Amino acid sequence: MSLSTDEVRKIARLARLAVDEEEVTTYARELSSILDLVDRMNAVDTAGVTPMAHPQHATQRLRPDAVTEPDDRDRYQRNAPAVERGLYLVPRVVE
Repeated sequence: MSLSTDEVRKIARLARLAVDEEEVTTYARELSSILDLVDRMNAVDTAGVTPMAHPQHATQRLRPDAVTEPDDRDRYQRNAPAVERGLYLVPRVVE
């Protein structure tokens, strides 16, 4: 797909982008090459291809599920202005 310079100007206006007149032909050529690449990728038959979550067949390294820090909730809540049953109380902002 080839974009004309008028189409590039229209796209820039719709996107609220300022494009210098000297750069319009460059943008038209570069955007056209991007759209050509998208057309080529859309032409590839991917009917039997399973979607992947990651480009490599790797699994996420997991750390052991173990407590690494002490429970200091009571110490932190001593500094809070208002606490009730282990919860921080904050002013109501939505009526």
